[in-house]
Amino acid sequence: MHYAWAIAFTGTLVTILAHGFGRMAYSVLLPPMRDSLNLSYAQLGLIATGNFIGYLAMALIGGFLASRFGTRKLIFVSLLVMGISLFLTGTVNSFLSAFFLRLITGMGNGSSYVPIMALPAAWFYRKKGFATGIVSSGIGTGLFLSGLILPPIIALNQNGWRYAWYTLGICVFIGSWAVYLLLRDSPAEKGLLPYGVEKPIEKKDEKIPFFSAFKEVFKKPELWKLGFVYFMYGFSYIIFLTFFVAYLNKEIGIPLKQAGLIFGVLGILSIFCGVIFGGISDLLGRSKGACLAYGVLALSYLVAALWKSSTGGLLAAIIFGISAFSIPTIMAAAAGDVVGSKLAPAALGFITLFFGIGQALGPYVGGAIKDVTATFATSFMLSAIISIAGSFLSLFFIKK
Repeated sequence: MHYAWAIAFTGTLVTILAHGFGRMAYSVLLPPMRDSLNLSYAQLGLIATGNFIGYLAMALIGGFLASRFGTRKLIFVSLLVMGISLFLTGTVNSFLSAFFLRLITGMGNGSSYVPIMALPAAWFYRKKGFATGIVSSGIGTGLFLSGLILPPIIALNQNGWRYAWYTLGICVFIGSWAVYLLLRDSPAEKGLLPYGVEKPIEKKDEKIPFFSAFKEVFKKPELWKLGFVYFMYGFSYIIFLTFFVAYLNKEIGIPLKQAGLIFGVLGILSIFCGVIFGGISDLLGRSKGACLAYGVLALSYLVAALWKSSTGGLLAAIIFGISAFSIPTIMAAAAGDVVGSKLAPAALGFITLFFGIGQALGPYVGGAIKDVTATFATSFMLSAIISIAGSFLSLFFIKK
């Protein structure tokens, strides 16, 4: 077996730790944190926004740092920082302390997730979208594990949510060492060629100066178009994902344990969405794959908004799970298509700037709409409208 596949599955572990535990688990912990700390939904949204501000700051810089210093070292340090900050989140007693620690977690998330999503571009000449889908499957795996493991810990006592944060921090800290052991920056480190290549097609692997990489990426109009479409995903999906468990529990009245199981179903299905849509984009093209993915996402938001019951919530989770993280998979592959393997981390970091702005705005806007309208349905309808627009624009803004 080519070591490229070991890289892809190590990438799965990275996304479990960085995205599944570092970011997505917040949705499960949100209701008990609100009750314990007496926070409004707008404040909960701002805490999530703090995470995405950190993510945004390091997603852009992290991509360029990976091009300059190497992916392996950057991801290792980022995961160590995340593990510590997640553990310390269990000690918070105020909005400000929660905001600050989520900011630090977001920084570690951005500087690990972006480089690992771009790494398949260096290891795979063929099946690039499929391999990137394997890496992104860790997001869904992390969601599933969060929905399965965290609710029983939360239910232990009134401080159960704190123990849940401690558990996440320990898992990420330990996992970072396994990642460091297995990860490699390029096939050359193993004396190999990229998967699908029979003879050398590039000169020796070399690091690209930070500002040279930035200049090359910045002047690509295709990347600006990708970034605009990616913004729509960041803004729309995060509203749904941040508040979905709270919607099931607080608005529909589903017990938290059952809501966590529904969230777990979403997570199970989303394990496969990156592989499925990555393969579709390899077959049909990135633009058509993104158009289809956006359409499925919009449907899930509409079902959640219009069918307020446990059945509707489960159906929305199923539909969302099928395509949950399809867009990041397609965007990572598309960025590599535009600039090539060496600049892929920098290019993905650049378009993630737009994605991160959408993520930073989404939770606050969604939470504020809930506080004003007393329902999450309005917030989910907004997500659906943005996704429909993203589906349409994908056909024009993404390179075929």
